[in-house]
Amino acid sequence: MSTRHILLGLLATGPSHGYDLKRRHDERFPQARPLAYGQVYTTLQRLVRDGLAEIDGTDSDGGPERTMYRTTDDGARELAQWAAEIAPPAPFVTNEIFAKVVVSILSGGDPDGYLLAQRAAHMTRMRELTALKTAPGADLASVLSADYALNHLDADLRWMTTTAARLTTLTAEVDPA
Repeated sequence: MSTRHILLGLLATGPSHGYDLKRRHDERFPQARPLAYGQVYTTLQRLVRDGLAEIDGTDSDGGPERTMYRTTDDGARELAQWAAEIAPPAPFVTNEIFAKVVVSILSGGDPDGYLLAQRAAHMTRMRELTALKTAPGADLASVLSADYALNHLDADLRWMTTTAARLTTLTAEVDPA
């Protein structure tokens, strides 16, 4: 995910300060890793440096003075271009679970036990996400975000089932000794 473009998208709704942008990011993308304040302010400084955002004054709102930022015309054009680009499917698949299965085989570990434990962890996370999306008053952004994560976890579970069924063959290929 491009923090630069997400912040430009949030600024597209009007001038904001870093604290508000961080709060809105965390609300709009509830299943994403929360942004650190340092990351927000560093990204805002880069956007200003690159001419994609500019300082729009300060606001105190009864508290400490905060710098307000707004997008520029160049920022709006870059955001529109980024939003229209098709996200390419990943050219390389890096799967930590698969790597751990192979390493477990190579090191004399218990790949089947690992897959069972990983499956249990996935199932726990799926229950958490299902509870989140079915909670009374769950907003659509949370539901859609949970659905996305649930689909990925489900794909992992299907892969784990297939891999567990093929462990004997995989072990022979990985460690022919």
